[in-house]
Amino acid sequence: MNYMEQYKYWLESPYVDQEIKEELKQIENDEKEIEERFYTNLAFGTGGLRGIIGAGTNRMNKYTVRKATQGLATYISKLGQDAKNRGVVIAYDSRYRSPEFAMESAKVLAANGVKAYVFDELRPTPELSFAVRELGAMAGIVITASHNPAKYNGYKAYGEDGGQLPPESADVVLEVMDSIDIFTGVNVMDEHQAKASGLIQMIGEEIDVKYLAKVKEQSINPEIVEKMAEDFKVIYTPFHGTGNKPVRRILDMIGMKNVLIVKEQEQPDPAFSTVKSPNPEEKDGFTIAIEMAKKENVDLIIGTDPDCDRIGVVVRNKEGEYVTLSGNQMGVLLTEYVLSQKKEKGTLPSNGVVIKTIVTTEMARAVAEHYDVEIMDVLTGFKFIGERIKEFEQNGNKKQYVFGFEESYGYLAGTYARDKDAVVAAMLIVEMAAWYKSRGMSLFEGMQELYDRYGVYLESLKSITLEGKEGIEKMKDIMDRLRKETPEEINGVKVTVLRDYKASKRYDMIHNKEEVIHLPKSDVLYFELEDKSWFVVRPSGTEPKIKIYFSVVSDMLPAAQKKLTSFMEEVVANINK
Repeated sequence: MNYMEQYKYWLESPYVDQEIKEELKQIENDEKEIEERFYTNLAFGTGGLRGIIGAGTNRMNKYTVRKATQGLATYISKLGQDAKNRGVVIAYDSRYRSPEFAMESAKVLAANGVKAYVFDELRPTPELSFAVRELGAMAGIVITASHNPAKYNGYKAYGEDGGQLPPESADVVLEVMDSIDIFTGVNVMDEHQAKASGLIQMIGEEIDVKYLAKVKEQSINPEIVEKMAEDFKVIYTPFHGTGNKPVRRILDMIGMKNVLIVKEQEQPDPAFSTVKSPNPEEKDGFTIAIEMAKKENVDLIIGTDPDCDRIGVVVRNKEGEYVTLSGNQMGVLLTEYVLSQKKEKGTLPSNGVVIKTIVTTEMARAVAEHYDVEIMDVLTGFKFIGERIKEFEQNGNKKQYVFGFEESYGYLAGTYARDKDAVVAAMLIVEMAAWYKSRGMSLFEGMQELYDRYGVYLESLKSITLEGKEGIEKMKDIMDRLRKETPEEINGVKVTVLRDYKASKRYDMIHNKEEVIHLPKSDVLYFELEDKSWFVVRPSGTEPKIKIYFSVVSDMLPAAQKKLTSFMEEVVANINK
């Protein structure tokens, strides 16, 4: 069916509720809007679904959620009765329709004879990852759109290892979704009947306790927190999301006595009414917290995104101004802290590994090499870090995971979860800040110390939003052109290497050599320059954006900042030409 036929099918279907039909009637004279909502199905990638909430096949609504869950239920059913009994754990965040989408998912699973464990209220994504492993479940679902604006929601699927559903499993789910009708091909059980039969079971505090105990085990210097607890203050904001309870509990568990909460952003709010975007990468969201910090004379502010898998940090610099630390800077600080303190205590494994994504700072490599620890690169997305942890276990732990992070503010210490975890990150950041304070330093000064030791690595990210059908075509045109017309130099500096992760090839343009890249195929282009600068171009897997990552290296901070600005301008001009 074309988009107009799909529209009429939904409008006339006896399965569609009145609320959705009323929404569809309001756009009956807007063909462009109808096309946008029905020209395609909301894409189910390895992570699941993400889109604007509303009526249509290209929107997040109970019918698209049910269809995705039917795909997952069929996949699990094919694995046998034991897999169905092991079931699926479901968590959700504070967004519009999140509780409803969670229960709709559970009802579809139950109708297919697959047990569903549903959290009794909102929970962080990393706790869902932990719960899948703890309960021995076959899969997990979390209803979230992470840090996207309020009009979005999403559906992330997890495998039995607690990591995001691997591509081969996601392909099976997608195959089922493509083969069934969105209404007649989906089984749905009554909620009360499903609960009475034991196919839907509510879970809660018992999982929280076990999860937080595992998080606390990752603490390295509990004695430092105890020593500094009276004098050290931190401000925390959950940005209206799921972090409020678990982050406050874990900080209390490690002995923090002065944790101040941004009251205006404490409670769940699907409108995220105090921020333009609930994204801890953006300083604007910390405006209220910074005003509070000035009054309370606080050096450290932390904030977690709605599903509490990412964390942002604001610190006070030497001039008394409040500045953000990037995901790369915090990742480097944590890598240095974890490795140095474990080495000092004699707990750093000889076969330890730090894992980062290909678009994450190379400064982490300098830190790891300093401590004689192996560092591995994986594709963008924390699921690839989770896959490496799984490989280590399957190979008899010949390599041992120590720490992993990605530039987009995601960190994980420990292997109890297989996704980034802002709860453990909050604990370690506060502990690390207390450790620096015990040395008479702030985290800002700690970062300057690392620049003096390893050199100044500066990174930035630019996202170009390209929405709708035209946007997808534009992204494809950009990637095709960059492959055919690889720039020879940027600002007079030679481009020496092109890594094309879609072709799985590394092209050395100076020596005219070609090597195979042993990572999964992905539509990513990575350009290396003669002076150790690099930039990466890739279409986002979760948003209608093309992302450009930049990195430069220099001896001094002002020189690095100037270099980065001109580098970004030249690269963007090259891409937009």
